[in-house]
Amino acid sequence: MNGIGVRKIGLALAIAISLALSACATANQAPASRNISLRAMTFNIRLDLASDGANAWPQRRQMVADLIRYESADIVGLQEVLLHQKQALESELPAYEFIGVARDDGLQKGEFSPLAFNRARFELLGSGTFWLSPTPEVPAKAWDAAYPRIATWVVLRDRRSGQSISVLNTHFDHVGKEARVRSAEQIAAWVSSRKADRDVVVVMGDFNAPLESEPHAILANEGASGLRDSRSISKAPPYGPEGTFTAFRIDNASSEIIDHIFVSDAFAVERHATISQHWQGQLPSDHYPVVADLTYRAVN
Repeated sequence: MNGIGVRKIGLALAIAISLALSACATANQAPASRNISLRAMTFNIRLDLASDGANAWPQRRQMVADLIRYESADIVGLQEVLLHQKQALESELPAYEFIGVARDDGLQKGEFSPLAFNRARFELLGSGTFWLSPTPEVPAKAWDAAYPRIATWVVLRDRRSGQSISVLNTHFDHVGKEARVRSAEQIAAWVSSRKADRDVVVVMGDFNAPLESEPHAILANEGASGLRDSRSISKAPPYGPEGTFTAFRIDNASSEIIDHIFVSDAFAVERHATISQHWQGQLPSDHYPVVADLTYRAVN
């Protein structure tokens, strides 16, 4: 073999070794990751009662729809939603898919606690409803609750990252102290099951439970669920008033925070806001909506 042939073989061998070393280095590198943003909103829209007079649903319907559309949350948990209110919002907000059943019969009777999600961003992998009671598959009120209470959940695939996200929306009883505690324990157990499947988790709703209450402690801080209150860990100072219940009175809002967004430790909270906007003195509901801007790490 002449010198030129030897040099060609040597060059080819060098290239092969270089490519092999490069492949090994790439394999040993950690996968790249990036932050994915997600906006969550919880909003008790107040059921339609004629006795509310000037604050009845027909006078508020457009305000509620416009507010949700403007805030552009990716996932929205609503409470106190009757069937015709749900249908109205579905018509007004076609970008969202609504999930949930009514609490009285598991179909259409009574209040819904529906979840709505941006259908362009998420693929629905699963959904369901359970009752906050010892018999979660059966419509019923339990413990000392005044009404049947439900939790609506979805499992979504985020098309931006492929990540599976479990979201739960609920409305705890306003009367039963034991019911609120037991409901928090039941939801904490659900959260544990979802985290076992390696989902990131968001739990939100009207909990009728302020920061210092036992139900709040079960779901956050020292609680067993492993969730955190998004307001308390927001990187930016929380925006807006503290209290989230107004009874339709702008000048008489409660100082108690009873509407919460809890998140698993996969999330960072960039901002948290209580939205106190009104139109010429009229509020869209007797609760302020709460919005949290979240981020999580996606591995490419």
